Amino acid sequence: MDVADLPGVPDWLPEHLRADGIEQLYPPQAEAVDAGVTEGENIVAAIPTASGKTLVAELAMLSAVARGGKALYIVPLRALASEKQTEFEQFEQYGLSVGVSTGNYESDGGWLGDKDIVVATSEKVDSLVRNDAPWLEDLTCVVSDEVHLVDDGQRGPTLEVTLAKLRRLNPDLQTVALSATIGNAGELAGWLDAELVDSDWRPIELQKGVHYGQALHLEDGSQQPLAVQNNEKPTAAIVRDTLQDDTDEDGTVEEGGSTLVFVNSRRNAEAAAGRLGSTVRPHLSGDERARLADIADEIRDVSDTETSDDLADAVEDGAAFHHAGLARGHRELVEQAFQDRLVKVVCATPTLAAGVNTPSRRVVVRDWRRYDGSAGGMAPLSVLEVHQMMGRAGRPGLDPYGEAVLIASSHDELDELFERYVWADPEPVRSKLAAEPALRTHILATVSSGFARSRSGLLEFLEQTLYASQTDESGRLERVVDDVLTYLERNGFLEVDSGELDATSLGHTVSRLYLDPMSAAEIVDGLEYWARHSGESEAGDEPSAADATADGAFSTASELAEEQAGADIDPDDISALGLYHLVSRTPDMYQLYLRSGDREEYEMELYEREDELLGPTPSEFEDERFEDWLSALKTARLLEDWASEVDEETITDHYGVGPGDIRGKVETAQWLLGAAESLAGEVDSDAARAISEARIRVEHGVREELVDLAGVRGVGRKRARRLFEAGIADRAELRDAAKPVVLAALRGRQKTAKNVLENAGHRDPSMEGVEPDPNVEVHEESPRDGEEDYEDEPEEDQSSLGDF
Repeated sequence: MDVADLPGVPDWLPEHLRADGIEQLYPPQAEAVDAGVTEGENIVAAIPTASGKTLVAELAMLSAVARGGKALYIVPLRALASEKQTEFEQFEQYGLSVGVSTGNYESDGGWLGDKDIVVATSEKVDSLVRNDAPWLEDLTCVVSDEVHLVDDGQRGPTLEVTLAKLRRLNPDLQTVALSATIGNAGELAGWLDAELVDSDWRPIELQKGVHYGQALHLEDGSQQPLAVQNNEKPTAAIVRDTLQDDTDEDGTVEEGGSTLVFVNSRRNAEAAAGRLGSTVRPHLSGDERARLADIADEIRDVSDTETSDDLADAVEDGAAFHHAGLARGHRELVEQAFQDRLVKVVCATPTLAAGVNTPSRRVVVRDWRRYDGSAGGMAPLSVLEVHQMMGRAGRPGLDPYGEAVLIASSHDELDELFERYVWADPEPVRSKLAAEPALRTHILATVSSGFARSRSGLLEFLEQTLYASQTDESGRLERVVDDVLTYLERNGFLEVDSGELDATSLGHTVSRLYLDPMSAAEIVDGLEYWARHSGESEAGDEPSAADATADGAFSTASELAEEQAGADIDPDDISALGLYHLVSRTPDMYQLYLRSGDREEYEMELYEREDELLGPTPSEFEDERFEDWLSALKTARLLEDWASEVDEETITDHYGVGPGDIRGKVETAQWLLGAAESLAGEVDSDAARAISEARIRVEHGVREELVDLAGVRGVGRKRARRLFEAGIADRAELRDAAKPVVLAALRGRQKTAKNVLENAGHRDPSMEGVEPDPNVEVHEESPRDGEEDYEDEPEEDQSSLGDF
């Protein structure tokens, strides 16, 4: 189909597409247009990676805006939201406006009301519904990218319920769902009342196969020699082969390509990248080595940790690793260098298969098993996940083909990998909504936001979900719903009267805060416990509301409030560690697990500091609860170290985490402590001041004396300490400080000093002609200070809610 023949799109779009080199639509895109994607029809597009899914989404959104509507693009990851925002901003030259929102789960995103296209994660859209964002009713088109993630146990129920609510809000809403790998695309299309576009067409050929022995065995039955030399590992042989130039039969020289290697753990990703650097380095030009050295310096500047050093060392050799333990700056630098063809091989956990645009000539799925606690050992990956990885092979316009390769160590395994993955279809996508933790959160939100006001209305709404369309187990959903309603009622979140449902004040607050109700119960119960036991050294044996089940006894919110009323406690007596432990034991915090040898260390820590904790310690004979308690203590100790200005490298080494893990835990704790402040007000607790201070300390990573100073935008933990040591104790003193002193404390960085003084409200922040005060002693530090590089970027103030 010629772009000039597109119906229903803005007049400027055909010429815009031609300017991008697009004269004809790909076959799947043309099929979507024939199915009505530009005319408001619902579409499920199951088409391979690199086959034009994004343009299908753009055609739907731009035609919706042209009709006077508003479009929403839902992504699974924050990183993907930023990528899509950048892509869609090309349309601003035609008068469209684009907004992105991924954080602040307590806001209604009112500023997004004026945007034509909004990009957001499914969690953010869910929170917008809970907070009654008025502009949601103006939506005429919603696009759900990577829709197969409704099958994910963590984020799947949120995406499923959110799509159901948006369709309930806007009966005429156009829904476009996109995925490269759906085993039962027709079933999803039926749920969404959508036309199905199901295609395996790709702009360049994707060859799947298995390496075994000295050859690649391809799915069409052919073999290609690929020798493993000397002591070389098969992965290194494949990377070396990919880097070599090749000459076609007609004499055309094909330049060597890049490789993406998927492994099953962070440690394996780092180790593999370190080893493969020696394979890549001989293939780098002098210019490439110089540019990679510059990128390595930038990587070292992001974080003062061993992880940062190891990544920089690998990148200097043209290799890199990528996993969720990396800081944001690390991931961005690696992704960009790989896209620019400077880094030739990236060793990654499946974080890189989740939608971020990093295609390569070859994909190697080195590890097709990974540890699964529920299975008690190593378990095979799903076909869907492996096919997602394989889909990254081949870059249109850059590569003549793409190859996706698994590695076999025996002939039997060669046969198994063909049967299990190469020739297999992805598993059907199944709803995970009926799990009680998911329903606990979404039932409260559904009632609180007015989507259902009775048990029958709630069941009627849930009948519109994917789960209801898939289940053949009569009565299961109804039974789980009744269990959850009992839990929510007994814990004071809902009132149930003759089948009528109404959220209590506490229930509305919990829903607005985007908390799991069990997290809220844990927090409220901890605050109530502290009110009754302040100053006592021995814990009582009172039952915890958060520990109760639907069949157990509960302390309701009203009872907690009554018990706390009039409690005469000093908020300064509440330990920051106690508050960090309280939020770390909620379901909304991913706890650090106990490594070998950790149990003894944290048992000692527990017995020394038990009186600081906000709740009774479980008995050692309650193995699972006691271990969870210790895991929460380990997580709390990491947060306490961060808030005590322990340097990042010490924390990563001691806790066995990456810099990205620290940031993730800090953001989650910041969000949960903010929620705890609101809950303290809800139940008349006097703890709000102490919670606020603990939240600010963990947000900025500072001790008590730096709380005010670190709150100045652009200051942060290291600069606050330097300013404090120069005699500037708080924001007021910074506002009136002598500029030479400030400049000296900030190591002569004039731009930084000017920005800090402007943000503090200094009457004359200009640094023109100012010299550092020579009497100010500045301790020399490693230049690897992430604050210097990202000082002007806005910080997200919420939990990542499970970024891969």
